Amino acid sequence: MFGSKRGVIAAGVVIAGASLLLAGCSSSSSLSGGGSTSAPKTSIVVGSANFSENVILMDIYGQALAENGFKVSYKPNIGARAAYIPALESGEVNVIPEYSGSILDFLSKTATANSPSDVKAALDKALPSTLKALTPSTAADSDSLNVTPAFAKANNLKSIGDLKNVANVTLAANPEFQTRPDGIPGLQKIYGLTNLKFQAISDGGGPQTAAALLNNTVQVADIYSTTPLILSDHFVTLTDPKSLFASQEVVPIVSTSKDSAKLAAVLNKVSAALTTKDLLQLNTEVSGTSKTDPAVAAKNWLAKAKLF
Repeated sequence: MFGSKRGVIAAGVVIAGASLLLAGCSSSSSLSGGGSTSAPKTSIVVGSANFSENVILMDIYGQALAENGFKVSYKPNIGARAAYIPALESGEVNVIPEYSGSILDFLSKTATANSPSDVKAALDKALPSTLKALTPSTAADSDSLNVTPAFAKANNLKSIGDLKNVANVTLAANPEFQTRPDGIPGLQKIYGLTNLKFQAISDGGGPQTAAALLNNTVQVADIYSTTPLILSDHFVTLTDPKSLFASQEVVPIVSTSKDSAKLAAVLNKVSAALTTKDLLQLNTEVSGTSKTDPAVAAKNWLAKAKLF
């Protein structure tokens, strides 16, 4: 599913005039309370990639910092990693919410780590000395295999490996999933699933894929784990105990020039509270019928998580 949002971010397209783009989209916080302190506030610029979920994460981390005495400004929708990684290194931006496996792939073309701990260890080595990855959240936006509740119940499905006991299974995903190492070949090699038929649907796990799953044209679908339709269509996400799909845990990347024990403590506390289910719900609020502003959704989540 490399045609997805993360594929766009990871693309190594050189974006000219990145600094001008950054300068043009800066804004200050309007929702964060900003904890009072007699000492001068440390200025922090929190940025995001150019898709909704990442903007929500920017607002969550930024508002938490503002509540804890930092002077926060925002640079949303910067673009691809080719734009915002240099901005982080130069200090134009100080914090970016990232996805562990994707940023590792961007930094190291030979990376093979998949499990959360292995990905984090490899990421720490791959990052330049000017950048630091904080503690990853358990919240992740990664490939996930999904089935309907009825199919899961009828076949006692909880994990990907359970599909081995089901006959006549058709799996839907983007075309490249058929040959990707973590696609059909990986399912055969790692989970022993030689019983799968493949159906290419080129919508990145979107409405066409969901419709095929609901009408039983296919029985399994590869859908990113924080896609709102997983909630709206009540799909069951199968667990991946053997880490077929590389870990894509949300992880704040910070400029070492702004790193401090206080900043790390605030961001790590947020990460510890955030779950994949939270991201699903936040994406649904912002991209669904209610069209909640990302900053408002972030503020509401922080209050519900008792981080305000």
